[in-house]
Amino acid sequence: MKVALIGHGVVGAGVAELLLKQADVIKKRTGGESIDLKYILEIRDFPDLSYSDRFIRDFSVIEGDPEIHTVVEAIGGVGAAYRFDKAALLAGKNVVTSNKELVAEKGAELLAIAKEKNVNFLFEAAVCGGVPVIRPIYRCLGAADIQLVGGILNGTTNYILTKMLREHTEFQDALRQAQALGYAETDPTADIMGDDACRKICILASLVFGKAVRPAQVPAEGIMDIQPEDMACAESVHGAVKLIGCAERLTDGTLSIWVAPAFLRENCPLRTVDGVFNAMLVRSGTAGDLMFYGKGAGKLPTASSILADLLECAEAKGHLRGVFWEDASKSVTADAGSVPGKHYIRLGGLDEAAIEKLFGPVDYLRPEGAPPGERAFLTIPISPKTLDMLLDLACKQGAEVRSKLRVFE
Repeated sequence: MKVALIGHGVVGAGVAELLLKQADVIKKRTGGESIDLKYILEIRDFPDLSYSDRFIRDFSVIEGDPEIHTVVEAIGGVGAAYRFDKAALLAGKNVVTSNKELVAEKGAELLAIAKEKNVNFLFEAAVCGGVPVIRPIYRCLGAADIQLVGGILNGTTNYILTKMLREHTEFQDALRQAQALGYAETDPTADIMGDDACRKICILASLVFGKAVRPAQVPAEGIMDIQPEDMACAESVHGAVKLIGCAERLTDGTLSIWVAPAFLRENCPLRTVDGVFNAMLVRSGTAGDLMFYGKGAGKLPTASSILADLLECAEAKGHLRGVFWEDASKSVTADAGSVPGKHYIRLGGLDEAAIEKLFGPVDYLRPEGAPPGERAFLTIPISPKTLDMLLDLACKQGAEVRSKLRVFE
């Protein structure tokens, strides 16, 4: 099977490296068929590489070569990547990508083209890098009545929040450490604002529930406002604060989807997932709770997931894999402000009697060293709209709201 690679950045170089180094292993996995890298589309030159003769600059060479069975796209974004991937599918070639932005925005369209052309559009590496989650969902859990999927989908923010919780590091200092170690980009906006996790939960929700969910439909919050006092509250009950992406099917068939920093109590299985690790929870009516865990990014972990998709394409031999969702004629997401849930609140200026009169029975958190007059608590399930109304009333009574987070259980 001959393949072409688009892009020779960090991920693309990892794919080329594994294809060459693991050639014998791949051949055993495919029952004797090799996966040969014929072209690498790049605008830069790499004359010192042992495979420098495979670099080209004209995509039409790949598009028009009948020997090319599968195209691996590793350039990112929705501009050129979309044009290349669409053209490759229309030319009857399988496409494998790790491009989460493209899959979240254009997945329904590209999957429809792949289905029409009887080829595959695969993207195992687009959600949790080296952690296999896409294939287990469509292969092993296709009949599992999945009700909820979500978890820690961004290793950068998890590293920062872990530093803040375990070592009491300030947010900016933790971010600088992440950048120094290569865990965060020079411009970390997509990570710390929740955009990266939003794209990933859109892919998961679309795959699990069968209808396209796009980032513009999902409320996303970042982690910049998390304070040391919030971490102290979490620590006081052996909990944690994590950036969570969550998609849940409600009783009326609509989906509650959100990305936000959330308060995790001691019994939450995601609480102990620290550092740059990702973890995804799948809650099923038949299989119960399942969790997938591992490093979500990096050159070789991501490349290994891409190679797994290449093996899928080699084994498919003209058969479609069960990866598909369709465009929805109307939004399938519920009104985010109307879905009830528990919330963590930290405020000053109200005594416990006034708090309970407004919020009903609450669970108080009593961290050591809390400022005088400050109270933190967990509410009973209420909708965000109701919560905002109650907090407005609290402010009129002299309260100062210092923090509010969802509770993820």
